[in-house]
Amino acid sequence: MTSLSIAAVLAVGLAAGLATTPASAQQSFKIAYIDPLSGPFAAVGELMLSHVQYGVDEVNAKGGVGKGVKMQLLQFDSKLSAQESQSALQSAIDQGVRVVLTGGSGSTVVAALVDAAAKHNERNPDRAVIIVNHSSIDPDLTGKRCNFWHFQLEANSAMKMKALANYIKRQPDIHNVYLLNQDYAHGRQWAKYGQELVGLARPDIKFVGNEFHAIGRVKDFAPYVSKLKSAGADSVITGNWGPDMTLLLRAAGDTGTHLRYFNHSAGAVPGTVTAVSLAKMGQLTWVAEWHPGQADVPRVDALAKAYQAKTGKGFLSPRIAGAPGFVAAAVIKAQSTEPLAIARAMEDLKLDSVIGPLHMRAEDHQLLLPQVVNTIAPVDGKTVKVGHEGTNYGFRTDALYTGNELAQGTECKMQRP
Repeated sequence: MTSLSIAAVLAVGLAAGLATTPASAQQSFKIAYIDPLSGPFAAVGELMLSHVQYGVDEVNAKGGVGKGVKMQLLQFDSKLSAQESQSALQSAIDQGVRVVLTGGSGSTVVAALVDAAAKHNERNPDRAVIIVNHSSIDPDLTGKRCNFWHFQLEANSAMKMKALANYIKRQPDIHNVYLLNQDYAHGRQWAKYGQELVGLARPDIKFVGNEFHAIGRVKDFAPYVSKLKSAGADSVITGNWGPDMTLLLRAAGDTGTHLRYFNHSAGAVPGTVTAVSLAKMGQLTWVAEWHPGQADVPRVDALAKAYQAKTGKGFLSPRIAGAPGFVAAAVIKAQSTEPLAIARAMEDLKLDSVIGPLHMRAEDHQLLLPQVVNTIAPVDGKTVKVGHEGTNYGFRTDALYTGNELAQGTECKMQRP
Protein backbone atom coordinates (compact mmCIF):
# COMPACT_ATOMS: atom_id res chain seq x y z
CA MET A 1 0.00 0.00 0.00
CA THR A 2 1.34 3.45 -0.83
CA SER A 3 1.62 6.02 1.94
CA LEU A 4 -1.59 8.03 2.28
CA SER A 5 -2.61 10.82 4.59
CA ILE A 6 -5.28 9.94 7.13
CA ALA A 7 -7.54 12.55 5.55
CA ALA A 8 -7.16 10.91 2.14
CA VAL A 9 -7.84 7.46 3.55
CA LEU A 10 -10.96 8.73 5.27
CA ALA A 11 -12.15 10.42 2.08
CA VAL A 12 -11.74 7.20 0.10
CA GLY A 13 -13.54 5.22 2.79
CA LEU A 14 -16.44 7.63 3.00
CA ALA A 15 -16.91 7.49 -0.75
CA ALA A 16 -16.85 3.69 -0.89
CA GLY A 17 -18.73 2.96 2.34
CA LEU A 18 -18.27 -0.09 4.57
CA ALA A 19 -18.87 -3.33 2.77
CA THR A 20 -20.03 -5.42 5.70
CA THR A 21 -21.60 -2.92 8.10
CA PRO A 22 -24.38 -0.73 6.71
CA ALA A 23 -25.40 2.29 8.79
CA SER A 24 -28.84 0.82 9.35
CA ALA A 25 -27.25 -2.16 11.12
CA GLN A 26 -24.74 -0.26 13.24
CA GLN A 27 -24.94 3.39 14.26
CA SER A 28 -21.65 3.51 16.18
CA PHE A 29 -18.27 1.83 16.23
CA LYS A 30 -17.34 1.39 19.89
CA ILE A 31 -13.81 1.74 21.17
CA ALA A 32 -12.72 1.74 24.82
CA TYR A 33 -10.08 3.59 26.81
CA ILE A 34 -8.64 1.57 29.72
CA ASP A 35 -6.03 3.48 31.72
CA PRO A 36 -5.56 5.00 35.21
CA LEU A 37 -8.30 7.47 36.13
CA SER A 38 -7.71 7.30 39.88
CA GLY A 39 -4.70 6.97 42.17
CA PRO A 40 -1.24 8.56 41.88
CA PHE A 41 -1.18 8.52 38.05
CA ALA A 42 -4.76 9.75 37.53
CA ALA A 43 -3.60 13.11 36.12
CA VAL A 44 -1.61 11.31 33.41
CA GLY A 45 -4.53 9.03 32.61
CA GLU A 46 -6.99 11.92 32.41
CA LEU A 47 -4.73 13.86 30.05
CA MET A 48 -4.30 10.84 27.80
CA LEU A 49 -8.08 10.33 27.82
CA SER A 50 -8.55 13.94 26.75
CA HIS A 51 -6.25 13.33 23.77
CA VAL A 52 -8.08 10.16 22.77
CA GLN A 53 -11.46 11.91 23.03
CA TYR A 54 -10.14 14.75 20.88
CA GLY A 55 -9.02 12.21 18.30
CA VAL A 56 -12.43 10.54 18.32
CA ASP A 57 -14.14 13.89 17.83
CA GLU A 58 -11.85 14.63 14.87
CA VAL A 59 -12.65 11.28 13.25
CA ASN A 60 -16.37 11.89 13.70
CA ALA A 61 -16.10 15.45 12.36
CA LYS A 62 -14.69 13.98 9.15
CA GLY A 63 -17.57 11.52 8.84
CA GLY A 64 -16.62 8.74 11.24
CA VAL A 65 -15.45 5.36 9.99
CA GLY A 66 -17.63 5.37 6.90
CA LYS A 67 -21.26 5.44 5.71
CA GLY A 68 -22.54 7.42 8.67
CA VAL A 69 -20.99 5.17 11.34
CA LYS A 70 -19.42 7.29 14.10
CA MET A 71 -16.88 6.33 16.73
CA GLN A 72 -18.12 6.05 20.30
CA LEU A 73 -15.61 6.15 23.15
CA LEU A 74 -16.23 4.27 26.40
CA GLN A 75 -13.85 4.89 29.32
CA PHE A 76 -12.72 2.58 32.11
CA ASP A 77 -10.36 3.03 35.08
CA SER A 78 -7.49 0.51 35.09
CA LYS A 79 -6.46 1.55 38.62
CA LEU A 80 -2.93 0.51 37.52
CA SER A 81 -4.06 -3.06 38.19
CA ALA A 82 -3.90 -6.00 35.80
CA GLN A 83 -6.90 -7.58 37.51
CA GLU A 84 -8.99 -4.39 37.40
CA SER A 85 -8.03 -3.88 33.74
CA GLN A 86 -9.10 -7.40 32.81
CA SER A 87 -12.47 -6.80 34.51
CA ALA A 88 -12.77 -3.53 32.56
CA LEU A 89 -11.94 -5.39 29.35
CA GLN A 90 -14.74 -7.87 29.91
CA SER A 91 -17.16 -5.05 30.63
CA ALA A 92 -16.07 -3.29 27.44
CA ILE A 93 -16.56 -6.45 25.39
CA ASP A 94 -19.99 -6.97 26.91
CA GLN A 95 -20.89 -3.45 25.76
CA GLY A 96 -19.88 -4.17 22.16
CA VAL A 97 -16.38 -2.64 22.07
CA ARG A 98 -14.24 -3.72 19.09
CA VAL A 99 -10.97 -1.87 19.84
CA VAL A 100 -9.34 -1.02 23.19
CA LEU A 101 -6.84 1.86 23.53
CA THR A 102 -4.47 1.46 26.48
CA GLY A 103 -0.83 1.90 27.46
CA GLY A 104 -0.75 4.52 30.19
CA SER A 105 -1.03 1.85 32.89
CA GLY A 106 2.33 0.27 32.12
CA SER A 107 3.49 -2.86 30.36
CA THR A 108 2.31 -5.29 33.05
CA VAL A 109 -1.29 -4.14 32.56
CA VAL A 110 -0.99 -4.08 28.77
CA ALA A 111 0.44 -7.61 28.71
CA ALA A 112 -2.44 -8.82 30.89
CA LEU A 113 -4.98 -7.18 28.58
CA VAL A 114 -3.36 -8.69 25.49
CA ASP A 115 -3.38 -12.17 27.05
CA ALA A 116 -7.00 -11.80 28.13
CA ALA A 117 -8.08 -10.51 24.73
CA ALA A 118 -6.30 -13.32 22.90
CA LYS A 119 -7.99 -15.98 25.05
CA HIS A 120 -11.37 -14.30 24.65
CA ASN A 121 -10.97 -14.02 20.87
CA GLU A 122 -10.07 -17.69 20.55
CA ARG A 123 -13.25 -18.66 22.42
CA ASN A 124 -15.46 -15.96 20.89
CA PRO A 125 -14.30 -15.16 17.34
CA ASP A 126 -17.60 -13.41 16.66
CA ARG A 127 -16.93 -10.91 19.48
CA ALA A 128 -13.19 -10.40 19.06
CA VAL A 129 -11.41 -7.30 20.33
CA ILE A 130 -8.14 -5.58 19.30
CA ILE A 131 -5.68 -4.02 21.78
CA VAL A 132 -4.06 -0.82 20.47
CA ASN A 133 -1.22 0.21 22.76
CA HIS A 134 -0.52 3.96 22.62
CA SER A 135 2.22 4.30 25.24
CA SER A 136 3.57 1.11 26.85
CA ILE A 137 7.01 0.47 25.38
CA ASP A 138 8.16 -2.96 26.59
CA PRO A 139 9.89 -4.56 23.56
CA ASP A 140 8.59 -7.98 24.61
CA LEU A 141 5.09 -6.86 23.60
CA THR A 142 6.27 -6.86 19.99
CA GLY A 143 9.00 -9.42 20.60
CA LYS A 144 8.79 -12.82 22.22
CA ARG A 145 5.31 -12.02 23.61
CA CYS A 146 3.92 -10.58 20.38
CA ASN A 147 0.30 -11.31 19.58
CA PHE A 148 -1.79 -10.86 16.45
CA TRP A 149 -4.41 -8.89 18.41
CA HIS A 150 -1.92 -6.32 19.78
CA PHE A 151 -0.57 -3.24 17.95
CA GLN A 152 2.02 -0.85 19.42
CA LEU A 153 1.87 2.82 18.40
CA GLU A 154 4.85 4.05 20.43
CA ALA A 155 8.54 3.43 19.79
CA ASN A 156 9.64 0.70 22.17
CA SER A 157 12.31 0.90 24.88
CA ALA A 158 15.07 -0.50 22.67
CA MET A 159 14.32 2.05 19.94
CA LYS A 160 14.26 4.95 22.40
CA MET A 161 17.41 3.79 24.17
CA LYS A 162 19.21 3.46 20.84
CA ALA A 163 18.41 7.13 20.18
CA LEU A 164 19.72 8.12 23.62
CA ALA A 165 22.83 5.95 23.26
CA ASN A 166 23.63 7.64 19.95
CA TYR A 167 23.34 11.00 21.72
CA ILE A 168 25.33 9.96 24.81
CA LYS A 169 28.11 8.74 22.52
CA ARG A 170 28.77 12.41 21.72
CA GLN A 171 28.73 13.59 25.38
CA PRO A 172 32.30 13.23 26.73
CA ASP A 173 31.37 14.67 30.16
CA ILE A 174 29.33 11.56 31.06
CA HIS A 175 31.44 9.06 33.00
CA ASN A 176 29.54 7.39 35.86
CA VAL A 177 25.97 6.23 35.31
CA TYR A 178 23.49 4.97 37.92
CA LEU A 179 20.48 2.88 36.84
CA LEU A 180 17.45 3.81 38.98
CA ASN A 181 14.10 2.46 37.85
CA GLN A 182 10.59 1.47 38.88
CA ASP A 183 10.26 -2.18 39.85
CA TYR A 184 8.05 -3.57 37.09
CA ALA A 185 8.56 -5.00 33.61
CA HIS A 186 9.20 -1.71 31.84
CA GLY A 187 11.56 -0.39 34.53
CA ARG A 188 13.66 -3.53 34.30
CA GLN A 189 13.65 -3.35 30.52
CA TRP A 190 14.81 0.30 30.60
CA ALA A 191 17.70 -0.62 32.90
CA LYS A 192 18.64 -3.62 30.74
CA TYR A 193 18.71 -1.69 27.47
CA GLY A 194 20.43 1.24 29.13
CA GLN A 195 23.33 -0.89 30.28
CA GLU A 196 23.53 -2.78 26.99
CA LEU A 197 23.12 -0.02 24.39
CA VAL A 198 24.82 2.84 26.25
CA GLY A 199 27.61 0.46 27.23
CA LEU A 200 28.04 -0.50 23.58
CA ALA A 201 28.09 3.14 22.45
CA ARG A 202 30.44 4.23 25.27
CA PRO A 203 32.54 1.30 26.55
CA ASP A 204 34.43 3.72 28.82
CA ILE A 205 31.34 4.57 30.90
CA LYS A 206 31.11 2.99 34.36
CA PHE A 207 27.75 1.80 35.70
CA VAL A 208 28.02 2.59 39.40
CA GLY A 209 24.63 1.29 40.58
CA ASN A 210 21.50 -0.57 39.51
CA GLU A 211 18.44 -0.25 41.74
CA PHE A 212 14.66 -0.70 41.53
CA HIS A 213 11.92 0.84 43.68
CA ALA A 214 8.17 0.25 44.02
CA ILE A 215 6.16 2.12 41.40
CA GLY A 216 4.05 5.01 42.70
CA ARG A 217 4.80 4.32 46.39
CA VAL A 218 7.96 6.28 47.20
CA LYS A 219 7.09 9.65 48.75
CA ASP A 220 10.63 10.82 49.47
CA PHE A 221 13.49 10.10 47.07
CA ALA A 222 16.12 11.73 49.30
CA PRO A 223 17.60 8.35 50.34
CA TYR A 224 17.98 7.39 46.69
CA VAL A 225 19.65 10.72 45.87
CA SER A 226 22.06 10.06 48.74
CA LYS A 227 22.97 6.72 47.15
CA LEU A 228 23.52 8.41 43.79
CA LYS A 229 25.92 10.90 45.37
CA SER A 230 27.77 8.22 47.33
CA ALA A 231 28.26 6.20 44.16
CA GLY A 232 29.78 9.22 42.39
CA ALA A 233 27.15 9.22 39.66
CA ASP A 234 27.06 12.13 37.23
CA SER A 235 24.12 10.68 35.26
CA VAL A 236 21.03 8.56 35.85
CA ILE A 237 19.28 6.27 33.41
CA THR A 238 15.74 6.16 34.76
CA GLY A 239 12.44 5.03 33.33
CA ASN A 240 10.53 6.86 36.06
CA TRP A 241 7.44 8.79 35.01
CA GLY A 242 4.67 10.78 36.68
CA PRO A 243 5.15 11.49 40.41
CA ASP A 244 8.11 9.10 40.57
CA MET A 245 10.03 11.39 38.20
CA THR A 246 8.98 14.73 39.66
CA LEU A 247 9.68 13.60 43.24
CA LEU A 248 13.15 12.38 42.24
CA LEU A 249 13.90 15.74 40.63
CA ARG A 250 12.59 17.56 43.71
CA ALA A 251 14.74 15.50 46.09
CA ALA A 252 17.86 16.14 44.02
CA GLY A 253 17.11 19.86 43.91
CA ASP A 254 16.50 20.02 47.67
CA THR A 255 19.93 18.54 48.31
CA GLY A 256 21.72 20.62 45.67
CA THR A 257 22.58 17.56 43.60
CA HIS A 258 23.21 18.18 39.89
CA LEU A 259 22.65 15.12 37.71
CA ARG A 260 21.86 14.30 34.12
CA TYR A 261 18.78 12.13 33.63
CA PHE A 262 18.03 10.00 30.56
CA ASN A 263 14.41 8.99 30.18
CA HIS A 264 11.93 7.70 27.61
CA SER A 265 9.00 10.14 27.90
CA ALA A 266 8.88 11.87 31.30
CA GLY A 267 9.29 15.32 29.78
CA ALA A 268 5.86 15.02 28.20
CA VAL A 269 4.10 14.34 31.50
CA PRO A 270 2.58 17.43 33.18
CA GLY A 271 4.63 18.71 36.10
CA THR A 272 8.04 17.50 34.94
CA VAL A 273 9.14 20.82 33.42
CA THR A 274 7.95 22.61 36.55
CA ALA A 275 9.94 20.20 38.71
CA VAL A 276 13.11 20.86 36.70
CA SER A 277 12.57 24.62 36.89
CA LEU A 278 12.07 24.52 40.66
CA ALA A 279 15.11 22.33 41.20
CA LYS A 280 17.16 24.84 39.16
CA MET A 281 19.71 22.10 38.54
CA GLY A 282 19.82 18.78 36.79
CA GLN A 283 19.31 18.08 33.11
CA LEU A 284 16.53 15.80 31.88
CA THR A 285 16.93 14.38 28.36
CA TRP A 286 14.14 12.26 26.90
CA VAL A 287 12.80 10.86 23.64
CA ALA A 288 9.44 11.32 21.91
CA GLU A 289 7.90 11.69 18.47
CA TRP A 290 7.61 15.46 19.14
CA HIS A 291 8.22 18.06 21.81
CA PRO A 292 6.61 21.48 22.42
CA GLY A 293 8.41 24.27 20.62
CA GLN A 294 10.04 21.91 18.13
CA ALA A 295 10.96 23.73 14.93
CA ASP A 296 9.68 22.88 11.45
CA VAL A 297 6.63 20.83 12.44
CA PRO A 298 3.76 23.16 11.41
CA ARG A 299 1.15 20.40 11.24
CA VAL A 300 1.80 19.41 14.86
CA ASP A 301 1.78 23.07 15.89
CA ALA A 302 -1.65 23.49 14.32
CA LEU A 303 -2.91 20.32 16.02
CA ALA A 304 -1.55 21.41 19.41
CA LYS A 305 -3.17 24.86 19.13
CA ALA A 306 -6.51 23.37 18.08
CA TYR A 307 -6.41 20.90 20.97
CA GLN A 308 -5.54 23.59 23.51
CA ALA A 309 -8.25 25.89 22.19
CA LYS A 310 -10.87 23.16 22.48
CA THR A 311 -9.84 21.56 25.79
CA GLY A 312 -7.99 24.31 27.63
CA LYS A 313 -5.24 21.79 28.40
CA GLY A 314 -1.62 21.53 27.38
CA PHE A 315 -0.93 19.27 24.42
CA LEU A 316 0.89 16.04 25.27
CA SER A 317 1.28 13.83 22.23
CA PRO A 318 0.28 13.77 18.55
CA ARG A 319 0.65 9.99 18.74
CA ILE A 320 -2.10 9.60 21.34
CA ALA A 321 -4.39 12.18 19.75
CA GLY A 322 -3.91 10.40 16.44
CA ALA A 323 -4.64 6.89 17.76
CA PRO A 324 -8.38 7.00 16.92
CA GLY A 325 -7.50 8.21 13.41
CA PHE A 326 -5.12 5.29 12.98
CA VAL A 327 -7.91 2.89 13.96
CA ALA A 328 -10.35 4.66 11.61
CA ALA A 329 -7.87 4.39 8.71
CA ALA A 330 -7.62 0.63 9.31
CA VAL A 331 -11.41 0.24 9.47
CA ILE A 332 -11.79 2.05 6.16
CA LYS A 333 -8.94 0.14 4.55
CA ALA A 334 -10.64 -3.10 5.67
CA GLN A 335 -14.06 -1.89 4.50
CA SER A 336 -15.37 -3.67 7.57
CA THR A 337 -15.92 -3.11 11.29
CA GLU A 338 -15.10 -6.74 12.11
CA PRO A 339 -11.97 -6.92 14.33
CA LEU A 340 -10.28 -9.69 12.34
CA ALA A 341 -10.55 -7.67 9.14
CA ILE A 342 -9.40 -4.51 10.93
CA ALA A 343 -6.37 -6.27 12.42
CA ARG A 344 -5.36 -7.58 9.01
CA ALA A 345 -5.74 -4.07 7.58
CA MET A 346 -3.54 -2.63 10.34
CA GLU A 347 -0.71 -4.95 9.35
CA ASP A 348 1.67 -3.04 7.07
CA LEU A 349 -0.55 0.08 7.25
CA LYS A 350 1.32 3.17 6.03
CA LEU A 351 0.17 6.71 6.73
CA ASP A 352 1.40 10.25 6.31
CA SER A 353 0.85 11.79 9.74
CA VAL A 354 1.46 15.24 11.25
CA ILE A 355 4.86 13.99 12.49
CA GLY A 356 5.83 12.33 9.23
CA PRO A 357 5.62 8.84 7.70
CA LEU A 358 4.27 6.00 9.84
CA HIS A 359 4.56 2.31 9.09
CA MET A 360 3.01 -0.51 11.13
CA ARG A 361 5.49 -3.33 10.71
CA ALA A 362 3.54 -6.48 9.86
CA GLU A 363 6.00 -8.97 11.33
CA ASP A 364 5.64 -7.76 14.94
CA HIS A 365 2.97 -4.98 14.93
CA GLN A 366 5.52 -2.33 15.99
CA LEU A 367 4.88 1.14 14.56
CA LEU A 368 7.95 2.80 13.06
CA LEU A 369 7.72 6.53 13.73
CA PRO A 370 10.17 9.46 14.03
CA GLN A 371 11.84 10.21 17.36
CA VAL A 372 13.46 13.38 18.68
CA VAL A 373 16.01 13.45 21.52
CA ASN A 374 15.45 16.63 23.51
CA THR A 375 16.42 18.22 26.83
CA ILE A 376 14.47 20.40 29.25
CA ALA A 377 16.50 23.62 29.43
CA PRO A 378 16.13 27.36 30.21
CA VAL A 379 14.78 29.63 27.47
CA ASP A 380 17.74 31.27 25.72
CA GLY A 381 16.05 32.69 22.63
CA LYS A 382 18.11 30.44 20.35
CA THR A 383 17.92 26.72 21.08
CA VAL A 384 14.92 27.11 23.42
CA LYS A 385 12.55 29.87 22.39
CA VAL A 386 9.37 29.12 24.34
CA GLY A 387 8.78 28.30 28.00
CA HIS A 388 6.46 25.50 29.08
CA GLU A 389 4.04 25.06 32.00
CA GLY A 390 4.31 28.76 32.79
CA THR A 391 8.05 28.48 33.49
CA ASN A 392 11.17 29.84 31.82
CA TYR A 393 12.11 26.29 30.83
CA GLY A 394 11.32 24.62 27.53
CA PHE A 395 12.72 21.93 25.25
CA ARG A 396 15.95 21.88 23.27
CA THR A 397 16.17 19.61 20.23
CA ASP A 398 19.35 17.51 20.42
CA ALA A 399 18.90 14.88 17.67
CA LEU A 400 16.30 13.60 15.21
CA TYR A 401 15.90 10.03 13.96
CA THR A 402 13.52 8.30 11.58
CA GLY A 403 11.66 5.17 12.58
CA ASN A 404 13.77 3.14 10.17
CA GLU A 405 17.01 4.40 11.74
CA LEU A 406 15.92 3.13 15.17
CA ALA A 407 14.23 -0.09 14.04
CA GLN A 408 15.40 -3.20 15.87
CA GLY A 409 15.28 -6.88 15.02
CA THR A 410 12.44 -8.85 16.56
CA GLU A 411 12.00 -12.20 18.30
CA CYS A 412 8.33 -12.21 17.30
CA LYS A 413 6.93 -15.38 15.78
CA MET A 414 3.50 -14.13 14.85
CA GLN A 415 0.65 -16.66 14.99
CA ARG A 416 -2.25 -15.46 12.85
CA PRO A 417 -5.86 -16.72 12.97
